[in-house]
Amino acid sequence: MWFFARDPVRDFPFELSPELPEGGPPGPWVLHRGRKKATGSPVSIFVYDVKPGVEEQTQVAKAAFKRLKTLRHPNILAYIDGLETDRCLHIVTEAVTPLGAYLKARAEAGDLRELELSWGLHQIVKALSFLVNDCSLIHNNVCMAAVFVDRAGEWKLGGLDYMYSAQGNGGGPPRKGIPELEQYDPPELADGSGRAVREKWSADMWRLGCLIWEVFNGPLPRAAALRNPGKIPKSLVPHYCELVGANPKVRPNPARFLQNCRAPGGFMNNRFVETNLFLEEIQIKEPAEKQKFFQELSKSLDSFPEDFCRHKVLPQLLTAFEFGSAGAVVLTPLFKVGKFLGAVEYQRKIIPVVVKMFSSTDRAMRIRLLQQMEQFIQYLDEPTVNTQIFPHVVHGFLDTNPAIREQTVKSMLLLAPKLNETNLNVELMKHFARLQAKDEQGPIRCNTTVCLGKIGSYLSAGTRHRVLTSAFSRATKDPFAPSRVAGVLGFAATHNLYSMNDCAHKILPVLCSLTVDPERAVRDQAFKAIRSFLSKLESVSEDPTQLAEAEKDVHAASSPGMGGAAASWAGWAVTGVSSLTSKLIRAHPTAAPAETNVPQRPVPEGHWETQEESKDAEEDSTAADRWDDEDWGSLEEAESVLAQQDNWSTGGQASWAGQVSWTSNPGHKSQESDWSSWEAEDAWEQGWQEPSPPEPPPEGTRLASEYNWGGPEPSDKGDPFAALSVRREAGAQPRRDSWGDDNWEGLEAESRQAKAELARKKREERKREMEAKRAEKKTAKGPMKLGTRKLD
Repeated sequence: MWFFARDPVRDFPFELSPELPEGGPPGPWVLHRGRKKATGSPVSIFVYDVKPGVEEQTQVAKAAFKRLKTLRHPNILAYIDGLETDRCLHIVTEAVTPLGAYLKARAEAGDLRELELSWGLHQIVKALSFLVNDCSLIHNNVCMAAVFVDRAGEWKLGGLDYMYSAQGNGGGPPRKGIPELEQYDPPELADGSGRAVREKWSADMWRLGCLIWEVFNGPLPRAAALRNPGKIPKSLVPHYCELVGANPKVRPNPARFLQNCRAPGGFMNNRFVETNLFLEEIQIKEPAEKQKFFQELSKSLDSFPEDFCRHKVLPQLLTAFEFGSAGAVVLTPLFKVGKFLGAVEYQRKIIPVVVKMFSSTDRAMRIRLLQQMEQFIQYLDEPTVNTQIFPHVVHGFLDTNPAIREQTVKSMLLLAPKLNETNLNVELMKHFARLQAKDEQGPIRCNTTVCLGKIGSYLSAGTRHRVLTSAFSRATKDPFAPSRVAGVLGFAATHNLYSMNDCAHKILPVLCSLTVDPERAVRDQAFKAIRSFLSKLESVSEDPTQLAEAEKDVHAASSPGMGGAAASWAGWAVTGVSSLTSKLIRAHPTAAPAETNVPQRPVPEGHWETQEESKDAEEDSTAADRWDDEDWGSLEEAESVLAQQDNWSTGGQASWAGQVSWTSNPGHKSQESDWSSWEAEDAWEQGWQEPSPPEPPPEGTRLASEYNWGGPEPSDKGDPFAALSVRREAGAQPRRDSWGDDNWEGLEAESRQAKAELARKKREERKREMEAKRAEKKTAKGPMKLGTRKLD
């Protein structure tokens, strides 16, 4: 029976990369890239080949192996595993790059910043302070070749081959025998006279000065070059000169050197170093300190290195959310760092956290998620949206906070393309119908109409036919003027989704009623829309062959391509959470009720108020001027429509924001009853049904097909329309306010005066009733003191 010896290198759980070695510190060690066989995670492998005749060098390598295995510090190269055989030594560490190669690559890419260098040198000095002050060890090999950089940009101190004890119990410093390393020795070691009294850290601090010179100026040619600071920053030059001074006694301790550089105005006194120091101690920080840190972190991330954000900041953000109490404050920096990730890495690290956040009951977190949804929606797949996100998001439609309801409406624009048939055409439409009919906030009703216009192309053909016309028609009767404008523009944005029959019988009658709207902005948009729809009908009338082309999208399935065009048709009618909606909620009540009403839908009493008349007149004229500057164009030309609609978003609504305020007078009727008449007549459930058949013509009226319109024989039956006209005129009473006799502006002024007088009388009557009630209570109960009734 044959027995084969096992090869320890083959059984080693790590393997070398086939790539060329990266080099390493001067000497026998060679740095290779490698990976762990089980997981494929990257590592670095330092390899030393044992050769005959170099026993002293082999002992130095074995000593370095032992030192690295036993020393543990965040700024010292992290040991993972090792292999020692008669033929070689393998030291496995975290994946690193030699500092020289790292600085060269960063400089060539133009990404090397002084902030990185300040933190890197801070880490090396901190490692030296640990060795000297805590371990009483002298590194004896500080140079560019002994420093490595991990994937997060953290500098690590390696090259422990020539380390020895500062207490002298392990013998003197080992002999290097390598000229490239001996040039970093301080001058007091070169002359050998021992005339200078030195501290145990003096030699390492001299070598630190050499390292600083090389970081800013490149490889050190000779020791005499240290006299010229070169490109070393001015804030660091005084401290550098202390390191390379001829007197070893005055060279500072590493701890004191850090303290000097961290002083106000010092080289290491900057936001990047402070951020890193906080992250190193974040586990012991107070919750209030963490909150403040994450709130301020977003402002600084743009100036931080990308690798640092990905590999150091991101893990801390994820940990803070998963195990800490940071809450919503981590969202902004989290999504900012997420921009540096690839699609696969984003799916693996960010999306699970986002999905978990949507199930949170924290309102601050929910509203920030909705506000920043645009940053991560592209990474969400449809099953995740429909099963894990949408069920939580829809709760925002029922939230008592108007800001959350508004942001929930806006988020539907991003979620709609990924929603399935049921969620989009059934569940979402139910919520939109309720918001548009019952929500007490005018801006939310307006934005619901805007959103419906933007996502209309994603709806199924049946839902479009049932919903759009009714919803936009209802919006045109909203007491909130921007909602009426949004209804008109909603018809415009979805013009290709209506049949010619619907345009003529459903849409144009609604638009025509708005031509006498009290607000000029609404009238202007109505006239433009009417002209556009009439132009479309006229073109089909002149050439009936165009009918199929004009109605090609009416019965088509949902067309995501249209979503991009509709997405910018009007902007957000009221830019909400931080602007108008919050102003409406916080506004102080005023005494005068609203006087600007829709003819078909009177304003609910006590809910809409206006500011001073002079301010209103000025803002109205400004808004009108902005509306006049818009170019509607033809509905056939999508670009002109989109441009006009964007102008509406940014121009006209600025004036509405200043005119409307919300009041919470307890004496007024409930909001539900105020809106009941408007809601009942135009509820989506009723409005989405087919219109009732037209009334039969008056008795005696004959059909147009019964007459001879173009025949050669003259008709002696007379003009049937003249008879019909006579009958109607005989039965109709003359109208005092006909368009032919009176001026429209006069009618409007007269109507406003009448309404103002009626409102004034109601206020006076209400005031008298309240005074009578107070007098009655006072007589019945006697005087009141401190909230209690006086006892007889």
